[in-house]
Amino acid sequence: MLRPCQDVAMSARTPTDTPGADRIDSNSIPAQRRGASRALLVILTASVAMAGTFAYLAASTRHVVQQQRPSGSQLRVTGIPASVPTQLAYLMGLSTLPTKAAPNFTLTDQNGRTLSLASLRGRAVVLEFMDPNCVDVCPIVSQEFVDAYHDLGRAASRVVFLAVNVNPFHLDVASMAAYSKAHHLDALPSWHFLTGPASSLHRVWRDYNVAVNAPNATADVVHTSVAYFIDPSGQERYVAFPMIDHTATGAAYLPAGPLAQWGVGIATVAKALS
Repeated sequence: MLRPCQDVAMSARTPTDTPGADRIDSNSIPAQRRGASRALLVILTASVAMAGTFAYLAASTRHVVQQQRPSGSQLRVTGIPASVPTQLAYLMGLSTLPTKAAPNFTLTDQNGRTLSLASLRGRAVVLEFMDPNCVDVCPIVSQEFVDAYHDLGRAASRVVFLAVNVNPFHLDVASMAAYSKAHHLDALPSWHFLTGPASSLHRVWRDYNVAVNAPNATADVVHTSVAYFIDPSGQERYVAFPMIDHTATGAAYLPAGPLAQWGVGIATVAKALS
């Protein structure tokens, strides 16, 4: 789903939103009204913009198999690991992907180490896309990664957690390192926050169907929040779509229960692959 990484509050995705590009936060229509005709114009404009957004997402979503939404007895998504309970798969928006090689890339992590996806063969990979300045969904996903690492137990050595930078105005390794430290990801031996030249990042975003809207250095970065699960042979296997809520003041959060469940879910899928 398309999600903003920002200091300004935006409305949250509801758990029943259709999975698509990273995170789709629907912005509320301004409350101030200047006459019925102006209000109608605002509503119509917002409707057209939203329709355009969803049309784009529908056209650009890459080979994601639509999951079945639970109803009544809760239908199970075909092909997900047997170890993942149906309700947990639904919470994660977990879907299968046609098995194909994950597009390779070579970037630099938060420690200045050059790393390619191909070099990680032999271990399962959980791949996300993050903004080092994000105060919205990225810190939530980061906590889920930390929880998942601990939930993996002895299997943690067989799983790698990756994030690719989506902020084209903050490409430096120091920003990746600062974010990793601030969110305790630097304590994970298998964590890599990858960055590189803007052209290289654009290529990765394109290959993984990640939409990024960063018009200038001071604007909010809106980007796709999606987690790919790649097996030890380098094949794409599953995809999930992180979710968050917002407080009345606009702060992003996820209740303790779902937050812990996400950690368990990520660990369970990664362990099944490893």
